[in-house]
Amino acid sequence: MTQYLIRRILISIPTLIAISIVIFTILALAPGDPLAELAMNPAVPPEVRQRIRQSMGLDDPIPVRYVKWASSMLRGDFGYSFRSKSPVIDLIRQRLPTTLYVIGTAYVLSVLIAIPVGVLSAIRQYSIFDNIATTLAFIGFSLPTFVTGILFILVFSVKLGWLPMIYRTTIETEGLAGLWEKIKQALMPIMVLALFETAALARYTRAAMLETIHQDYVRTARAKGLSERAVILRHALRNALIPVVTIVALSIPGIFTGAVITEQIFRVPGMGSLLISAIRDNDTPVIMAITIIFSALVVLFNLIADILYGVLDPRIKYE
Repeated sequence: MTQYLIRRILISIPTLIAISIVIFTILALAPGDPLAELAMNPAVPPEVRQRIRQSMGLDDPIPVRYVKWASSMLRGDFGYSFRSKSPVIDLIRQRLPTTLYVIGTAYVLSVLIAIPVGVLSAIRQYSIFDNIATTLAFIGFSLPTFVTGILFILVFSVKLGWLPMIYRTTIETEGLAGLWEKIKQALMPIMVLALFETAALARYTRAAMLETIHQDYVRTARAKGLSERAVILRHALRNALIPVVTIVALSIPGIFTGAVITEQIFRVPGMGSLLISAIRDNDTPVIMAITIIFSALVVLFNLIADILYGVLDPRIKYE
């Protein structure tokens, strides 16, 4: 196992380097100037603008800029935002808690709901429960989040007036009343994301479970006289969860960047909105920091998924 982990980590290093080179080069060659707003200001002389460009390294060749960025990143320094002039790591620290609260809660809820629903739906195939769950999953999966988001705003904010339509970070109410206001403003984005994720994961869990419960070893377990509960929990469910684990593990890094569209609809100040504003402003340091962290998380959770394979399926050997 130790050799396997070391080998996978060593393989991931050139992968991350290649990803960072490609993204950095694309961003460097992309049209747009991060100092365009400064260039439009007649109060800033051209020579001052040129000194600012030189201080930011924007006139250096792309390989030189990449080496400077990579060496700083290895020291834990992601640089400064071209737009806000703040350290990039501070911007991420400001946005990450909101994203983890809203997007993370929605994802945890979807996993806790989808797997039991998918398993029960497969066990009781073509029953009333299966038909209702399949229909709801189909609706939730078919509707884009921007549609359900607008629908929820019309119903719960405009029509009923129960929930605020915009997420605010300026709530100053203290005590339980303030806590309730913070929960209320997060309910709609959590429901929208949880509905979509639950629908997709439940359909996948149902399909994996249906494929498993018709295998010969499951029939053999039933023929030995085991109870249906023991057959499902000990034999079918464990194997059915192997592909589901991959989907769950590889989806977790997406929490870091947030659900971009949903954050835009409800004005949630999370990582998704930070990424969108950075792309719009050609803010290369912010884009690179988010991208490289996201890539590292994908590699990490890929590794975790592989390890869980071995836990769920003893036939898998790490050699």
